[in-house]
Amino acid sequence: MKHLIRTALPVLVLPTLFALPLLANAQLTGNVALTTNYKFRGQDQDMLGKNDYAKTRGFKPAIQGGFDYAFGDSGFYIGNWNSSVNWLKGNSLESDLYGGYKFKAGPVDMDVGALTYIYPGNSSGNTTELYASAGYTDATLGSFTLKYSHTVSKDYFGYAGAKTGSGRTGRNTGYLNLAYSKEIVPKVTLKAAVGYTNMSSDIRSLGYKSYVDYNVGATYDFGSGLTLTGSVQGANKKSSYVSVANPGIELPDFGTFGQTTYSPNKARFILTLTKTL
Repeated sequence: MKHLIRTALPVLVLPTLFALPLLANAQLTGNVALTTNYKFRGQDQDMLGKNDYAKTRGFKPAIQGGFDYAFGDSGFYIGNWNSSVNWLKGNSLESDLYGGYKFKAGPVDMDVGALTYIYPGNSSGNTTELYASAGYTDATLGSFTLKYSHTVSKDYFGYAGAKTGSGRTGRNTGYLNLAYSKEIVPKVTLKAAVGYTNMSSDIRSLGYKSYVDYNVGATYDFGSGLTLTGSVQGANKKSSYVSVANPGIELPDFGTFGQTTYSPNKARFILTLTKTL
C-alpha cells in the first residue's frame, strides 16, 4: 500500500492540485479518490501478483483522479481521468482522455463524445470508443441514464491481441449501460447500474463471451465535495474470464495438482472515498 501511494500519488494527484487556482473559474472541476478495488465493467483492474499470477484478494487499493473543463455554456467539454492499475505487464497507469458535447432534447439530457483509454507502459491495451447517452430525472422516481459506447480502435483492451499481430480485431465491441440513482434519505443516494458488453466476433472466437456486469450500492455525502460510496460490483460469465492464481505442481504421467484460478468478474464489496474540487 505504501509503495502504491508513493509511486502513484505524484502522477494522479499533483496535476489536479496544480489546477486548483483555475477552479475559481467554475468551468474547471477536479476530483481525487481512493478505492479498495477498481473494477471496470465488472472486472478487476489489479490482477498481476507474484510471478504474474492472478491476485485473489478482494482488497486491491487504487488511487484515482482527474479533471473536467467545460467551455462556458456551449455544451462542449474535455476531460482527463487517471487510475493506478495492474493488469498489463510493464504498466501501472490508466489515463483516459475524452471530449464531447452536452445538450437538452426536451426533458432529456443528451451527451455525445469520444474517449481514449491510454496505458503508457503497454500500449496493447489502448482503446478508443465513441459514446452517446440520454438521461432523465424525475423528482419522485429518480435519475435514469442510458449510455452506449462503441469501440472504433483496432482492439478492445487487448483482448483480440491486435497489437501482437494476431490478425483479429476488437473493433465494433459495444457496451450498453443503464444507471439509476435516487436520494432515499438526506445525504444518502441509492445507486444501481447494469451493463452488457457485446464482444466483437473475433474476441468471442477466442472464448471470451459477451457478459453482463452490475453495480449496486449507496453514497453518503459528507458535504464540501466529500463522499463515501459502498457498492457490490461484479459480472457473470466468470468461467470465460479466468487467470491462473497458483500453478500447482505438475507430476509426470499424472498431470497438474493444486492449481487454482481466479476470475476478475468475481463480485466484490468496494468502498470509494471521493473528494470533488
